[in-house]
Order: sequence, then C-alpha cells, then structure tokens
Amino acid sequence: MSKFFQAFLSGVFFTFILDFFLFLGIQQNYIKVYDIDLYYNILFADNQNIYIFSLFTIFIGYLVIYLKNNKISVSILGFIFLLVLSTLIPTVGDRVAKVIFMKKDVTIKWKKYIYHGDIYYDGREDIIFYDYDLKKMILLNKKEIKK
Repeated sequence: MSKFFQAFLSGVFFTFILDFFLFLGIQQNYIKVYDIDLYYNILFADNQNIYIFSLFTIFIGYLVIYLKNNKISVSILGFIFLLVLSTLIPTVGDRVAKVIFMKKDVTIKWKKYIYHGDIYYDGREDIIFYDYDLKKMILLNKKEIKK
C-alpha cells in the first residue's frame, strides 16, 4: 500500500472520529437542551462540510504518515482531540453549536403571520425558531415560508 493511500485512509479515519465527538457534543449540549426533535444521524449527515473534512483529512494524514517527528504529531493531534472533546462540556458545546446553527434577529413570514426572533436550527423540512413576541420555540415548515 502506498504512503499516499495510507495517509489518506488515516486522515479519513481520525477526522471521522473528531467529527463524531464534535457532533456528539452539539447533540448533547444544544439539540437536546433546546428540545429540538432531531436524531444524531441526521445532524451528523446534514451538517458535514466536505471542504473542512477534506482539509482535516489531508492535514491529519500528513501528520500521521509523513511527519517524522512523532512528538509533534502526537502533540498536535492531542490538542485537536482535546479541542473537539471540549464540546462535551455544556457551555462549550452550546457556544459552538450557536456559532454553527443559530441566526439571530431574523424576520420570517409564514402563512399570514410575521415572526421575529432567532433561528435555532434550519433542518431539512423545518425551521426551529424562537419568537421574541411569543417567547417560545415554534416549528415552521420551510415549504410554507415566504421569502
């Protein structure tokens, strides 16, 4: 097996593990806390960014296979792993998820109503929205929203 292929597979494997823990922290500390009806598999699959995943795959594959200094490789990978594991801490996971998913101060026209608030999650078919006037979370169907 060529070194390039080994680097690629190693990068994909380690990046997948990092991705798993990132989205696990988001699921535990954002999706469940705000009672958003969303399974982990859908969260994981729908929110993958192929460019970021590819970048980390190349970087980690290079670290694992091509970099000759193991102390540097382990230090960098350990730091990245601890950084990703920090999303399992409730405040960190909530903050990271808000950066990724939340859109503040949005106005949405839905049927004959106008809602003003924050989008907590923009899913496949629905939007989870917190309305400032109603002071509660509402579920809006994307097909019925007027742009």
